[in-house]
Amino acid sequence: MRGIRTPSIFLTRDHLSFEISIHVVATELPGVTVKNRNYLIDSIQNRKDYAKIFNYKKPTLKRATTVGFTPGGVGVAFDLQALIQMFQFRKNRQMLAFQKRLLQEEQDKYVDKRFSKRYITRLTGLQGVALDSFMLLYRPAYEFVLGVNDLELGVYIQMSFEHFELVR
Repeated sequence: MRGIRTPSIFLTRDHLSFEISIHVVATELPGVTVKNRNYLIDSIQNRKDYAKIFNYKKPTLKRATTVGFTPGGVGVAFDLQALIQMFQFRKNRQMLAFQKRLLQEEQDKYVDKRFSKRYITRLTGLQGVALDSFMLLYRPAYEFVLGVNDLELGVYIQMSFEHFELVR
């Protein structure tokens, strides 16, 4: 390969561990594209990737669709696959738990996007450990964040900050 030199071995002071590194000419490395994170695009992609999980419903007993019709015949047929899926208790519990976890993760990311460090710092001036404590103590519920606009969220943050300053 062009641009790659021989490996170097560096001994540490205790001589029991070592570090191996390969020197590469930076101009020979492939380009890297960095994309800005976008909550909406990430959420849509997550929904596509896990569509089977997000759309999962607990199996129920279904009638089979019959291909032919016999005049004078009476009968009921059940979908065998649906019947088998009903009794796969462990798989059904795991799928429902995974679906619940994905939904919770999506809700947490939405709250993180709206109730962000940058937004709180801009409104309150908090930084460092105080900011982390504030975010932990006053993190709003998903339902609240979903139901308020940016102005109302800002008022909530400012009122919470006033309370935070009193108890701190």
